[in-house]
Amino acid sequence: MRAVLRWPDKRLRTAAAPVTEITDAIHAIWDEMIAVMEAMPGVGLAATQLGEMQALAVVDASEARGQAVRMANPEILHASMQLREHQEASPCLPGVSAVIERPRAVTVRFINAEGEIEERDFVGLWATSVQHQIDHLQGRMYFDRLGRVKRDMLLRRARKVG
Repeated sequence: MRAVLRWPDKRLRTAAAPVTEITDAIHAIWDEMIAVMEAMPGVGLAATQLGEMQALAVVDASEARGQAVRMANPEILHASMQLREHQEASPCLPGVSAVIERPRAVTVRFINAEGEIEERDFVGLWATSVQHQIDHLQGRMYFDRLGRVKRDMLLRRARKVG
């Protein structure tokens, strides 16, 4: 398994390239991403976190696990007005986390594992994780959603931990 990139690797600030078709190679990347996500353990992973600069994400916020949603080119079509706070972290910046406020529910369009365009509603932790992964695919980190003072404090704390 590939190692997760560590902040401030420049690739974490680079937007992922769109996926044009679902191939065996894409399935292999998704499989590796799920293995890395499970090993953390985490509730999602973007391909860019492994240095794979393609718009691929996996999310599994299920209690039982083993229900990962594989997504290529995910995009948010609709976000609820109601917000939800959640303590977010990333293996790219270990040892720190922050409370981030995001829409409680989102409707996402993506290409699924069968190569079909799918629209799906995600709520709660699923929605938070999907939004977090889409941020990664756009070259954003969760701490970019913090104000400057909180972001600077978090990055200083991360340097001490790392």
